[in-house]
Amino acid sequence: MAEGAGTGFRIGVSLAEVAESVGSSEQALRLMLSIFLGYPFALFQRYFLFQKELYLIHLYNTLTGLSIAYFNFGTQFCHSFLCVFIQFLILRLMGRTVTAVVTSFCFQMAYLMSGYYFTATENYDIKWTMPHCVLALKLIGLAIDYYDGRKEVESLTHEQQQFAVLGVPTLLEVSGFSYFYGAFMVGPQFSMIQYQKLVKGEMTDVPGQRPNSFVPALKRLILGLFFMVVYVKAAPYYSEEYLISDAYLEETFWFRCLYILIWGKIILYKYVTCWLVTEGVCILTGLGYDGKDEKGMPKWDACANMKVWLFETTPYFTGTIASFNTNTNAWVARYIYKRLKFLGNKLMSQAISLLFLAVWHGLHSGYLVCFQMEFLIVTVERQLISLVQSSPPLTTLASITILRPIFYVLQQAVHWMFMGYSLVPFCLLSWEKWIKVYKSIYFLGHVLFFTLLFVLPYIRKVLVPRKGKLKKAE
Repeated sequence: MAEGAGTGFRIGVSLAEVAESVGSSEQALRLMLSIFLGYPFALFQRYFLFQKELYLIHLYNTLTGLSIAYFNFGTQFCHSFLCVFIQFLILRLMGRTVTAVVTSFCFQMAYLMSGYYFTATENYDIKWTMPHCVLALKLIGLAIDYYDGRKEVESLTHEQQQFAVLGVPTLLEVSGFSYFYGAFMVGPQFSMIQYQKLVKGEMTDVPGQRPNSFVPALKRLILGLFFMVVYVKAAPYYSEEYLISDAYLEETFWFRCLYILIWGKIILYKYVTCWLVTEGVCILTGLGYDGKDEKGMPKWDACANMKVWLFETTPYFTGTIASFNTNTNAWVARYIYKRLKFLGNKLMSQAISLLFLAVWHGLHSGYLVCFQMEFLIVTVERQLISLVQSSPPLTTLASITILRPIFYVLQQAVHWMFMGYSLVPFCLLSWEKWIKVYKSIYFLGHVLFFTLLFVLPYIRKVLVPRKGKLKKAE
């Protein structure tokens, strides 16, 4: 039974037995049960708490979230409770000041880093720090939105105007926002303003009535179940354990590369599953409502963490990044990247944002290497796209209809090979493990993309005509 799990021995044993029978860990089973519990919780809220007294809804969200935390981590739920309470005190005592924002950021990140440090192992474990990293972003974002609430509307960007918190949140309101059962364990991120609209019954496509969100929520649930089945069936054949085994090292170079390509694709499906299922919960409550499109049809993507079609079809690294964990990426863009505008350098702002993401994920070296590779690959990819668009010969070649399917297959192969390459340190975490895999394929990704980074400017000089030559030719 998981250490600190706050359930009786008999229940713990049965969960352990069930987990063993399906080839899972007890912690992973608890996590999945907690995510699926969001559906009955959401149905209760829809039919019994819609447009009821606000304190009842805040209390319900707080108690259900705390119950999930206790079910998974036992008395260790106190870490989240302490951070929520201190965040409330910061807002009340320091007010809408830069000091409050800096204090919130430093305290929440320091607490999270301390949690990582004291609970770290060589493997990825499901422990209290997993939902706590989601909570840390939520509370930091709340502090910034609260600070924006003091400014004149004209001085805020349109996006900041949407999320600025004008009122003073109560402790119960901050608790309900933090522990909302549909997003406590794995996200998605949402703002205090969205939460306030939810509890007031305003997140609906039919004003004054419950949202017509049952079918959209069911669609995301079914899609999540589909990816769960794919992952459960395929994961035993493409595991992290095999990557660091002697059997893997004895295979041919091309087999090792192909294995990383397929493994990288499959490993992401466990995240896709969790995000789609939780998105369905958020949609069911109404939190996923995002207004109406130009045709007057309701949109339910306010809490979407996945753009599934783009994820499955894009041949670009930037496309995968834009389709995966989109709510967290949007949070970083809103509260880190855009707030670094004063630096006057987009590349530096992007690098700092990725460094923040790496540290936020954990203290293992693998996270830093993963996001370093992401930065490198995206930089090179953008240069390659610009080169093809600017070079007449390459543009002509790329526009040949009969060759497009071939180019697409090659792009996808390269795309997923090096996506998997980047995920190796992210999933293996420790230096001893990921360096072993990288050595087995001769650091192919680093060699290729660093070479391209330095060679592309010279290739561009050869293939892209100068403006003066173009004018002369005309």
